[in-house]
Amino acid sequence: MLVVDAVIAPEAGVRYPRCVAGEGACPPEDVGGPFGYVEFVEALTDPTHPEHAERLEWWGSDRFDPHRFDLAATDRALEHLAWVPLTPVRT
Repeated sequence: MLVVDAVIAPEAGVRYPRCVAGEGACPPEDVGGPFGYVEFVEALTDPTHPEHAERLEWWGSDRFDPHRFDLAATDRALEHLAWVPLTPVRT
């Protein structure tokens, strides 16, 4: 989920869009949406879960931290949308 806290006039020389904060890991691709993500985390972190072995094989390891947020990686993911204003925009 993306929450826009404010829209401000861009600063000259600053790359946009950019991420300034966040929380939680991004769900893996093809995990099954929000409900599948919850199931994925539960199964991966609980060795007694009936789907633990299957999820472990699919993911490739038991290492997944749903609380980890990587600001730099998130910002890099936005680079294909990047633009840099050459002069300040007047409002």
